[in-house]
Amino acid sequence: MDETYITVSEVTDYIGEIIGSDLNLRHIFIKGELSNVRLYPSGHLYFTLKDDGSQIKGVMFGARYKLNFRPKDGMKVLIEGKIEVYKKNGLYQLYANKISRDGLGDLHQRYLELKEKLDKEGLFDESHKKKIPNFPKRIGVITAQNGAAIRDIITTIERRWPLCEVILFPSLVQGDKAAENIVYQIKRSEGFDLDTLIVGRGGGSIEDLWSFNEEIVARAIYDCNTPVISAVGHEIDFTIADFVADLRAATPTAAAEIAVPPYGEIKNGVNQLKLRANLAIDKQFEDNKSRLDNLLSKKIFTNPCEIYAPKEMMLDNLLNRLEHSSKSLIMKNESRLNIVKNSNVFKNPLEIIEHKQSVLDTLVSSLKYSSNALVMKNESRLDLVKNSSVFKNPDLIIKDKRENYLLQLSKLEILNPLNTLKRGYTLAKIEGKVISSSKDLKSGDELEVEFEDGNVNTKVI
Repeated sequence: MDETYITVSEVTDYIGEIIGSDLNLRHIFIKGELSNVRLYPSGHLYFTLKDDGSQIKGVMFGARYKLNFRPKDGMKVLIEGKIEVYKKNGLYQLYANKISRDGLGDLHQRYLELKEKLDKEGLFDESHKKKIPNFPKRIGVITAQNGAAIRDIITTIERRWPLCEVILFPSLVQGDKAAENIVYQIKRSEGFDLDTLIVGRGGGSIEDLWSFNEEIVARAIYDCNTPVISAVGHEIDFTIADFVADLRAATPTAAAEIAVPPYGEIKNGVNQLKLRANLAIDKQFEDNKSRLDNLLSKKIFTNPCEIYAPKEMMLDNLLNRLEHSSKSLIMKNESRLNIVKNSNVFKNPLEIIEHKQSVLDTLVSSLKYSSNALVMKNESRLDLVKNSSVFKNPDLIIKDKRENYLLQLSKLEILNPLNTLKRGYTLAKIEGKVISSSKDLKSGDELEVEFEDGNVNTKVI
């Protein structure tokens, strides 16, 4: 049998023809979960479609204009397309014509459930988030030891803030043991007196980043006493760690830029402040020197005697006025004293006393005479009262008063209207007022007619 060797391209073409001639593969309906989704600026979508047992590469040309939703990792989809061989790589792949959603993938569903649970517990609340220090001295980084993330972080920090020390806590960032390893390094970092802790890794699929969606990692970040910056994946990737951390950075490089200030800008700012301070000091010095020169030019320093001369003249004037006023006051009081000394009070005080005694004696005599006359007058009035008939025979007064009372009572009895009622007459009243004439009445008036033995109400017709 002759051995005939063919090229790789010929083999690939042959396989492509076989696959291309299979009608089942020319128009296929397939479902699965998206992973490693990448939408390029050209509008083409590249992805991996997988299930629990296998996966296949896929592409959709012009997806930007064909899809009404944005494909994401973990999304379950229904795809209509075909299977062909990609000759350059010798791989078969799925060429999609239509893609529609078919619910969420299992991982993505777990992500949403954990996010909702931790949110309800308050792990995402802004009130729990710590402030990132402005000028850190020591920063810890939890990431893969040999990954691009740690290189980017160290390079950025050394460029922006070379005064800061960076301590790496190497950890697995992908795989089954990654979450436990990250939690261990977070707790370990607490003993290094860090100002800031960066936890993260570079981009990847939802499976690659899943360790940062684990509940134990989220709770370790929440319980960490050091302010934590989460830097997981690329700008479009969001993990549970991003929500629970004190600050989220789009990328590891962005986390380093956030964690430290720009040394050059700080230095320039300090230099500007120094310049402004020197200018302010110079200006203050010049202002104070000018004020000092102005003070030194005043008379108080150039000729202080001129200040005292007017004050001495004013003092002499006040002393003269004081002396004149005191002499005038003394003379006035001496004059008053002489007048008093020359008065009778000092020359003959007994004469004043004798005069006052004479006046007093006169008043006493007058008082005695008036009191005696008043007593005699009242005694005479009392004797007249005692000798009057009122005291000698008081029954006469009572008899006269009784006779007068009986006379008046008989007159009232004659005028008593009730006696008239006893003889058969009546009294007509309106509201208690006696009606004496029919002219005082009108139709409709209500009358109260009083008899000897009672009252009757009636109405005028």
